[in-house]
Amino acid sequence: MKTKIFIDGKEGTTGIQIFDRFARRDDLEIILIDEDKRKDVNERKKLINESDITFLCLPDAASVEAVSLIENDKVRIIDASTAHRTNPAWDYGFPELSKAHREAIANSKRVANPGCYASGFISLVYPLVQAGVLPKDYPVISHAVSGYSGGGKKMIANIESADKSKGAYSPRQYALTQNHKHIPEMQKICGLEFSPMFNPIVDDYYAGMVVSLPLIARTLPKKYTPKDIHEILSAHYDGQRFVKVMELGGADTLHDGFLSANDLEGTNDMQIFVFGNDDRILLASRLDNLGKGASGAAVQNMNIMLGIDEGTGL
Repeated sequence: MKTKIFIDGKEGTTGIQIFDRFARRDDLEIILIDEDKRKDVNERKKLINESDITFLCLPDAASVEAVSLIENDKVRIIDASTAHRTNPAWDYGFPELSKAHREAIANSKRVANPGCYASGFISLVYPLVQAGVLPKDYPVISHAVSGYSGGGKKMIANIESADKSKGAYSPRQYALTQNHKHIPEMQKICGLEFSPMFNPIVDDYYAGMVVSLPLIARTLPKKYTPKDIHEILSAHYDGQRFVKVMELGGADTLHDGFLSANDLEGTNDMQIFVFGNDDRILLASRLDNLGKGASGAAVQNMNIMLGIDEGTGL
């Protein structure tokens, strides 16, 4: 019997990507809503409750509303919005973080899909907090650059418009008030006592991102070298299919000394790098903001929930 899937919000960027990833799968039955009823709450309620798994690709308020429509206690939800990522009643959908995370996802009825920037940040910070390298009160600072697809349909239309502004051709910093929507999950999932300072930048290319974490060695609890940090991260992600710690210094993947942000576009992969020297260590996590940062992660979580190969369709 095929698993019945409903994507609530299939017309958004993440919804489209999830739907496209199901195109060649014969183990799923995709429940489609009539175009003229996609905002009809009663029709959405009906289809959510008919499904085995529903993906919520909606704004936060609409995701909360969708959950309130559930009457069938067998329905399982994967929410791609920000709405439930810090809710303790929901399981955080980053299986590579720990065996406990993976097991929770496998048995869950409510999975909160991670944010794209948050995925890169947490992939670096979580293992170091767990290993005691970063104290929970450490003043964490992170910089990140992403393609414009992360801004959704409106930003995509603006950037791809023939009359876009001069500034849209350049990297642009934003969330300058330090209120980016991913910061709460960054702090909670990593177990930090204080919110990190986060500096996101959107640039004039479609997809892919790099999230960076600078560490000043003299501020850490004890002396750590890049080799030490590399060994800790390598051990943490040993055996993972989609998250790989790359060669120390990244010589095998750099392009004339540059770390490109879009090399993993179209994949569900994440690459972790360790650069720097014994005084200043630079960590970086590279991923596709639409892949491991959104739709790819959602499909991977679904596969785990179904008890099948996590890479199916990816």
